[in-house]
Amino acid sequence: MAKKIVGATLGHCVHVAGVLNFLRLAEACGYQTTFLGVGCSDQELIGALREENPEYLAVSYRLTPEVARKLFASLKNSLQEAGLLHKKLLFGGTPPVAAEARKSGLFTGVFSGEEEEAEIVAFLKGQTAGELGAKKREPGKTLLERIQEKAPYPLLRHHFGLPGLEETIAGVGRLAEAGILDVISLGPDQNAQESFFRPEEMDPAQDGAGGVPIRREEDLIALYRASRRGNFPLLRCYSGTRDLILWGELTARTIKNAWGAVPLFWYNRLDGRSDRPLREAIAENQQAMAWYAAQGIPVEVNEAHHWSLRGAPDSVAVAAFYLAAYNAKKAGVRDYVAQLMLNNPPGTSGAMDLGKCLAKIALIERLAGPDFRIHRQIRAGLASLAVKPAVAKGQLAASTLLGLALKPEIIHVVAFCEADHAATPDEIIESCGIVQGVLKNSFFDAPDLAADPAVQARRDELIDEAELLIETIQAMARSESDDPLTDPVVLQEAVRIGLLDAPQLKGNPEAAGRVRTGIINGACRALSADGRRILGEEERLQQAISRRLHGQVQEN
Repeated sequence: MAKKIVGATLGHCVHVAGVLNFLRLAEACGYQTTFLGVGCSDQELIGALREENPEYLAVSYRLTPEVARKLFASLKNSLQEAGLLHKKLLFGGTPPVAAEARKSGLFTGVFSGEEEEAEIVAFLKGQTAGELGAKKREPGKTLLERIQEKAPYPLLRHHFGLPGLEETIAGVGRLAEAGILDVISLGPDQNAQESFFRPEEMDPAQDGAGGVPIRREEDLIALYRASRRGNFPLLRCYSGTRDLILWGELTARTIKNAWGAVPLFWYNRLDGRSDRPLREAIAENQQAMAWYAAQGIPVEVNEAHHWSLRGAPDSVAVAAFYLAAYNAKKAGVRDYVAQLMLNNPPGTSGAMDLGKCLAKIALIERLAGPDFRIHRQIRAGLASLAVKPAVAKGQLAASTLLGLALKPEIIHVVAFCEADHAATPDEIIESCGIVQGVLKNSFFDAPDLAADPAVQARRDELIDEAELLIETIQAMARSESDDPLTDPVVLQEAVRIGLLDAPQLKGNPEAAGRVRTGIINGACRALSADGRRILGEEERLQQAISRRLHGQVQEN
């Protein structure tokens, strides 16, 4: 049977929003709640305690502290006379009134409005030792444990890596102490991502370019130690752009990597982030997925947004999202982090963005089951943020609000400053505060943006287009392979002939680079060669197959 919480306001206080919000949060945490009403007397509260026998009586008062002091004294005396002083009471009010509540000694927990929802959730779930504000129990050490602890609220994640190792170590400590982030994603510089295990290949002039210059295993250990304070955030790390399994082994033993992140088609000649041939990279990426799966480490496949960042049609991004999840499941991954990057490519409208994301979700949910659990993660599109901080802050808030319609378990916060420079700890903390403000106002009872007819229509359109693209790839099956959707040869061929294509891949030795796209009414669509009309997905695919049949595809 669910535990009960009874709520009311004291005295003549008619401000009920706070106590009602608290009761709503309690319901989300599994409590049965009852609201007694406004300005309840001591005897009404005592009657409710006797009749309901709740776990907590939650009362609120937001008026004058001096009057509150008298109300607390009266209630304490009445409870003592009724033999109910042992009952657990909670209080919510303004900071000055909350200070009086603490002095009264009457309350197990006192909320002043300065707490984060996560702290309230932790209290309601019994994850604090003793009274509110007391030292928390040791938090979960895995992604799944953290998700369960913080539910119904999503985890907050942010990437972090400054050009200097020592400043990054200090910054990790600062973020941990702030307690605002659940997951810190370490960002090594490009030298480390590509050549950590081949230091002789590094270019010293590029040290610190794109992240922190991690050069030794001890560097990662030092970063992990710096995080063992505050709220003890989980750590994870960008994968290398080659030697992916070696990177997996390294991060698992040093920072207890919360989840692995690898691509399916990328980190090779296709994007210039390593010199691996595409087919070889696909096979190695699949092996890395299987390695993480064998260790029981969740996996995120960074795939669809790479296509969109290069201007690919939305149909390609949706199909790639499915292929990523499909390959992860085939590799044995049991817990899959599905990252949904919004505002990508720049110019995408909110309705078309949601439609695209819902199409992605609808396709991969077909793969879900006890052996393949999907954890949704949203993030703002980095390329969409303005250089002006005030504008970027508004964009971050707007993107977060839009993404809540996707019901995420993780929010990958992108700092408002990142169009200009890598975020400092203080800028990360401020950006997380913006996201928390959106959660505070809109996590419950927000309008269902996903129900908009334009959103639903775009979702259905993209599901049809992506299914057609996936079926076309399946039709390229080889007799030597039992599954074309995981066959590196078939997948490479799909890119080479332009089934999977993007304008910015023009001239790339691994890709067709023939597709032309444009933002039409907020959606990224394929266009005819002259750019004068929208090219339907069936026609686009037929053109690619025709070029293949007529030998018009470049040899790589």
